[in-house]
Order: sequence, then C-alpha cells, then structure tokens
Amino acid sequence: MHYFIALASFVSAVLATGRTTAPSGAITVGSGETYTTIQAAIDSLSTTSTTAQSLFILAGTYTEQVIIPSRAAALTIYGYTTDTSSYSSNVVNIEHSESLASGATDDEATGTVQNSAANTKFYNINIKNTYGEGSQAIALAAYATEQGYYGVGLYGYQDTLLAQTGDQVYAKCYIEGAVDFIFGQHAVAWIDGSDIRSSAPGAITANGRSSSTDASYYVINQSTVAGTSDTTDTTGSVYLGRPWSEYARVVFQNTELSDIVNSAGWEVWSTSTTNTEDVTFEEYGNTGAGASGTRASFSSKLSAAVSISDILGSTYTGWVDTTYLS
Repeated sequence: MHYFIALASFVSAVLATGRTTAPSGAITVGSGETYTTIQAAIDSLSTTSTTAQSLFILAGTYTEQVIIPSRAAALTIYGYTTDTSSYSSNVVNIEHSESLASGATDDEATGTVQNSAANTKFYNINIKNTYGEGSQAIALAAYATEQGYYGVGLYGYQDTLLAQTGDQVYAKCYIEGAVDFIFGQHAVAWIDGSDIRSSAPGAITANGRSSSTDASYYVINQSTVAGTSDTTDTTGSVYLGRPWSEYARVVFQNTELSDIVNSAGWEVWSTSTTNTEDVTFEEYGNTGAGASGTRASFSSKLSAAVSISDILGSTYTGWVDTTYLS
C-alpha cells in the first residue's frame, strides 16, 4: 500500500508540468511586453499566412473582450501555469461584463472571447463573463471547427458556453453557470474529464439542433456535475438539459452526478413549447445520487457508451490533444 501511494504521488508529480516560459516562437502578452492586451496581440497576427502562430499570456487579469477572426493558419494560445494538467492552477483570467440587457446587439456579441478561427487550441486560461444573473451573457462563443480547449475555465451564469458550429473538444476544463450554460445549434462538442458546476437551479445544456440531419451532438464524458461553493441549488433543482429545439441531442455518460440533479434528469423547454417530439437525450454508466430515479419519458438509456470517434470521426487525433482525454 505504501508503495502504491508513493507511486501515485510520483505519477501526479510527473503530470503536473508547468508552462512558465513562452514556447518557442510564441508572442508574449503581459505587463512590460510588446503587447499588454490579448486583443492587440491577436490583431498583430496575419490572417492569411499558413504558418502556425501562437501566443503566451503571462499571469494576470485581462479585462477585455477578445475577438478572434477566421484565419488560414493554426493558432495556439497558452496561459502561464505551474500545472498544465488541468484548470486548477490557472492564473490567466480574461474578464468582461456584457449581456443582452446591458445593450449587446445579440447574444454572440456578449462573449468575452469570440473565436471564429478553425484549428485553434487554448490552454490553461480562465474566460469569464462577470455580468451575472438576469440576462444572456456568454463567456466563450465558439464558432469554428477543430477548436480545442484544454485546462480552460469557463465562468458565467446564463449561456456561459456557446458551442455553435464545427467540431470542438473541451478536456480537463471547468464550466460554470446556472441557466442553459452549455448551448448552441450546430456544433459537435465532446466534453471530457471536466468539472461542470451549477450555481443556481436550471438546465445545464440547451442544444438547438435544427433538424434530424444536423450534425450537432453534445457528449459529456467521464466528468462531474455538482454545485459551486456558493451554489443556491437544492437537491433535485438542476436538469442535465432541456431542448432548445425538438431535435436536441445530448449524452451524459460515465459521469458522476451529485444530488443536485433532478430524478427526471431532463426537462421540457417550456410548458407551452415542450420540444420533446424528436429529442435524443441519453445516458450511460452515470454514477452518484443524481444518476438514480425515474427519468423523463422522452429520454433513454444507452446500451453502451458512445466513443469519441463516433462523434468526431476517426481523424480526430489529427487535431485533438489526446494527452488531455480521459
């Protein structure tokens, strides 16, 4: 037993690798650097070059809205951290406060980070919309394919993560909100080994898949669902999802669900518009107090877990950082 504990500690130490200096070729952002804002550094990059580009962001809080346009080349954005293995040691924070109620032109425009660039990777950065309760206020609006977020923290209240188009991966991440805080219409999103935290009663997902042929599919795999440290959730006050459209498609599998999850698991969109006619709300192998109970009649149990290749295709290893997958 002593040998096992020592070995486990050694493995943890090996995995807890730091990133405290800029990777080769990366542009550094921070106090005293050429670029003191992330947006200025983004604006300095060519959108037509096909040579991969990268940023390294020093520790600090960057109070700004970051808009990444579509690009020809891969882009990687690294955050300073002493432990790259998860979000727990993140010290880079991007913060912005905007909502529909405060005057944004549309939901997407509230986003603290709006990423329209394909083939991008984010590492160890917290992205926060600090507006709070009362209106849609996005932390991350993800609008392109082959986007990967690793050890990233996403913080908001309503509509925290907009996974809208393309294939996307969120691994070893933290996603916090209260109302429909993982939502979108056309993206295929694989959320892996992540901590999903609810701060108030509501639904976690609101998938708006537009038709039976739309690719959109949200899979939450080997993750945890619980309340935040200051949650107002009570037992059974949170739902895994509700259908923004009647073709919504979401799976929670091999995930630990705390007692905040309602025994029905899933809820209708509204009493007047249920949107449950053609939904795919499925579960497999979930554990914890929130995994038991009589589930909603429009949901079902899978006979086996879906695989990442089922969702993202067999070529996913060409763009996903698989070292972060469970």
